[in-house]
Amino acid sequence: MHPFIPRRRTALLAAASAATVIAGALTTVTAAAAATDCRVDYRITNQWGGGFGADVTVTNLGDPVNGWTLTWSYAAGQQVTQFWNATVSQSGAQVTARDAGYNAAIGTGGTATFGFNASWNDTSNPAPTSFALNGATCTGATTPTSAPPPTSASPTPTPTPTTTTPPAGAKQMEKLDRGLVSVRSGTGNLVSWRLLGTETSGVTFNLYRGGTRVNGTPITGATSYLDSGAAAGSAYTVRAVVNGAEQAASAPALQFPNGYLDVPIQAPPEGTTPTGEAYTYSANDASVGDLDGDGRYEFVLKWDPSNSKDNSQSGYTGNVYLDAYTLTGTRLWRVDLGRNIRAGAHYTQFQVYDYDGDGDAEVAAKTADGTRSGTGQVIGSSAADHRNSSGYVLAGPEYLTMFDGRTGAALSTVDYDPPRGTVSSWGDSYGNRVDRFLAATAYLDGQRPSLIMARGYYTRAVIAAWDFRDGTLRKRWTFDSNTSGNGAAAGQGNHNLSVADVDGDGRQEIVYGAATIDDNGRLLWSTGNGHGDAMHVGDLDPARAGLEVFKVDEDGSKPSSWMADARTGQLLWQTAPNGDNGRGVSDDVWAGSPGAESWSSAVDGLLNTRGQNVGRKPSSANFLAWWDGDPVRELLDGTRIDKYGTGGDTRLLTGSGVASNNGTKSTPALSGDILGDWREEVVWRTADSTALRIYSTPTPTGLRLPTLMHDPQYRVAVAWQNTAYNQPPHPGFHLGDGMSTPPAPNIYLR
Repeated sequence: MHPFIPRRRTALLAAASAATVIAGALTTVTAAAAATDCRVDYRITNQWGGGFGADVTVTNLGDPVNGWTLTWSYAAGQQVTQFWNATVSQSGAQVTARDAGYNAAIGTGGTATFGFNASWNDTSNPAPTSFALNGATCTGATTPTSAPPPTSASPTPTPTPTTTTPPAGAKQMEKLDRGLVSVRSGTGNLVSWRLLGTETSGVTFNLYRGGTRVNGTPITGATSYLDSGAAAGSAYTVRAVVNGAEQAASAPALQFPNGYLDVPIQAPPEGTTPTGEAYTYSANDASVGDLDGDGRYEFVLKWDPSNSKDNSQSGYTGNVYLDAYTLTGTRLWRVDLGRNIRAGAHYTQFQVYDYDGDGDAEVAAKTADGTRSGTGQVIGSSAADHRNSSGYVLAGPEYLTMFDGRTGAALSTVDYDPPRGTVSSWGDSYGNRVDRFLAATAYLDGQRPSLIMARGYYTRAVIAAWDFRDGTLRKRWTFDSNTSGNGAAAGQGNHNLSVADVDGDGRQEIVYGAATIDDNGRLLWSTGNGHGDAMHVGDLDPARAGLEVFKVDEDGSKPSSWMADARTGQLLWQTAPNGDNGRGVSDDVWAGSPGAESWSSAVDGLLNTRGQNVGRKPSSANFLAWWDGDPVRELLDGTRIDKYGTGGDTRLLTGSGVASNNGTKSTPALSGDILGDWREEVVWRTADSTALRIYSTPTPTGLRLPTLMHDPQYRVAVAWQNTAYNQPPHPGFHLGDGMSTPPAPNIYLR
């Protein structure tokens, strides 16, 4: 294990043990003709022998400011040692925190948050009693009654206790808010919101436009409402009604006045390679997680340099960056993976999930010498350059790092498993096959998520499972196709993977392509059909018990496509060999045939659940999205969404001013049920990469379903969607024409 294991920065402690100072705004001063009023929330988040961590939130109650400085004094000799989201300096007892540039502007009522670590004397750690913003004192501070007790070593996260015992076998999931959105629809607004996976059918809703309820009786059906004739930009909130009692109002609806919402993003600076090649950046794959525990998703975005490479291509690449953004476009942090991580679809796989169960999501990625965290920590050697003259990185240490979702701080860094070892042992000597990586998240114990990181699929395949608990990455198991008894998994990996409970035991497996690894790290089955570019796992044939796998093959001597029982790997049907079959899709896109339809590049027609041709092949074979009001899924390709028809496809949406990613794969930055009701949003980058543009459906629906993000298979599918050749998510139940009511998810919220 690598010795670099930095301390957890922002683990939230139970409210009863948190030290908090609230400074109210009573003093007004004139500075550049602006009135400055403020409130400061100062919270000690963790404490250990000799040190502590703190979060500070500044709320501007005066005129807008563009550039801020917050000052305070310590009374017991505390000394700031590290900081993030602000520049903090100290002279004696006086501490000065200045904005980090991207968070310099604070509007009236707006906030800025930063954090730091500091030393203390182990006997007293009193909170500051006064703060000043741009020279104006924030008065009315109250002294905390207690602080978190010190620990004997480095701080560890303390999850907020649950108030009830989770149901037997329940999986821990995110505690999301309503995700309320208002999308302009004709001359009205389609307002939709989440039904949570823990809510019963008896929960109803009241929708309010401003202070006026728009529905005559509580809404019992779909969690959406077309407010006909309402003005564009109308403000909405929704309230659940439980046992006749109206609950608290939701957060105000996000506004999609033109059918979309732009989230501003900030491209990294352009650069030049050692050979003099200039490169720029475009926004690439994205993921979501509740990084700060407020019930609302934030984005984690990968920036792709214009000289990114396929592993088979030589040449230097620019650095890869991971950014975190709120839905309003505030950049929370930026991680620079450094010169020793090569850029390309097969190199950087990142995962966003709440792995330790504290309510805040973490971000995991492969790192190397020179990786710089969101708080400025350098992993390994900042001076090391392991690139060879062909641009490949075939020497030097390799790490796996778990980053704090709030701050981007490195929480735990370990040696990457598996190590590269001898490059040629993976199938070639120049560095192509050795650096084929995959990543995922899986509930291997049936209750809490584990991180999956993998290497290799053309020849040797190695998959490592990690748990992140108490601030530390610990290995659960490693599967290696070189190990005796595992040889049938060699060469069976895809350019993607899937995660599903294929055997119905409540624990999820890793579907690695033509082989599946059981939750305990043992080989479950292998078809021997080899590598492929696309795969779909779900209840594709609802007439059969359990789940199915549909996959296309690259080996021209193997079936060009096939469907198998996900529990056993038994082939249900297959199509004749026909060269490298590069694309394939399976889902219910046509109500004229029960269950999923399957199609692929090298096979004619549209195949039913028995592998029989039932009609015209759809116009695209890349991605899918539930967009209109029925449960039949739509075709997502490039920057458009189409409805399949037997005589031709019908255009439902053409994205405006946006671009797709990953060349001929033509995938969005992200697609999934991230807001509103159960339908899926599509996130594309704008053509100039200045924003992530979120599209949400304007079409009413009569179907009431819990948010798909509370279906465990679907949620982890959104997490692995960005891996290599992106694939759309599938839930663990059949969602399509003639569907039965899906079972309530066995989950508890954290």
